[in-house]
Order: sequence, then structure tokens, then C-alpha cells
Amino acid sequence: MSAIVCGKRSFFEELPTSTGSVSPPVSKKLRCSSSNSPVRRSPFTNSPTASALIDQLRVVFPNTDKQLLEKALEESGNDLDSAIKSLNELYFGYMDGNSGHMALSNAASSEEYVTVEKSSANGNTPRSGAEWVELFVTEMMNATSENTAVKEQIEVLVRENSILKRAVAIQHERQKAYEESSQEVQQLKQMLSTYQEQLRTLEVNNYVLRMHLRQAQESNNCMPGRFHPDVF
Repeated sequence: MSAIVCGKRSFFEELPTSTGSVSPPVSKKLRCSSSNSPVRRSPFTNSPTASALIDQLRVVFPNTDKQLLEKALEESGNDLDSAIKSLNELYFGYMDGNSGHMALSNAASSEEYVTVEKSSANGNTPRSGAEWVELFVTEMMNATSENTAVKEQIEVLVRENSILKRAVAIQHERQKAYEESSQEVQQLKQMLSTYQEQLRTLEVNNYVLRMHLRQAQESNNCMPGRFHPDVF
């Protein structure tokens, strides 16, 4: 970000302005200066000069809320260099204090800007850099709380998923046992059909044997007696 601010003087010098009220020295003041007494501009942010400066700030910070740019410009006395320096310190001060391992995502920035807009609508807009830093810290803590809530929800989903897996495994075992029982029943039915067929065959054979026996007995009863002729 500092390279954007300090190393591209020609880019800011070529920026068009909506009015002719911006004097030629403005482009010279856009360079990175080591002076401790920058020239202050008009504090009225609604003037054409302030609008042009805000447009230039939006080029450097395209994702920054307009109210935040106006506030930074107003606190710096409409001095573009001081406003850019203030915004840089605001964005990177908190990150440097935490070893530089945290980065502001676009989603988090959007939530912070919405919070800033709500605070502005309620008349609670911070008035100093410390209050802005405190606001950013609060938003980061809220984001951490949201991450914790999401983590808890994920843990609940994991537990529910484990329960569901166990239920599916139990149901699978029951289905497997039911299929095995069904196969056994089918085998028993087949065996029963075979035994019934064998029983009918035996009954038919028994009936045939009884008929043969009855016929043999009847034929024996109808035969005349044979006696030896010498006896008579």
C-alpha cells in the first residue's frame, strides 16, 4: 500500500478532477513527503475540493467506505497525504500489533463497513483514531465469536453424522439378517414341497400295493379246492 502512496506520483497527477477549484500545488502534495507540517486544506468536506480529494482517495482505497474516507480526510484537515497516511496506519496498525499473521478479508471488511454505516446512522461514529482502532478490534472479536459458533455447529453436525452412520450400519445389519432369514425360509419351502411330492408318491405306491393285495386275496378265495384222487 505504501508503494501505491509513495511510488506513483504521475498516476495521481493524471487524475481528472470534476471542477477547476483544485490548484496546481495539489498534485505536488500527493507525493510521499517527510515534512511534519503539511499544508492544510479546507475542512468542509462538501466543497468541490473535498469531493475531488475523496475521489482520489477512493482510487487509492477502492474498497473503503466513503464515510470512512470523509472522516479520515476531515480529521487530517483535508490534507491528502495525511489522510492516506492515517488510513494506512488504521488498516495496518492492528495487524502489525498481532505479529502480522492476520489479514482482513473482503467479507470481514464488508461487515465492518456495514457496522460503520449503522454506527453513523445512529450517531455513534468514532471521532478519533483510537476509537476507530477499538471499533476494528471489536469487529475482529465478533468475527472470532462467529467462527467459534460455526465451529460448534460443525462439531454438532459431525456428531449427528456419526449417529446417522451408526444407525445406517445397524439398519444394514438388520437388513442382512432379514435377507438371510428369507433365504432360509425359501429353502425350507422348497424342502417342504419336495417332501410333499415324495409323500404323494408313497401314497400312490401304497394304494397300488393294496389293490394288488386285494386282487390276490380275491383270486385265492375263488379257486376250487384240489384234493388227491387216491384219498377218495
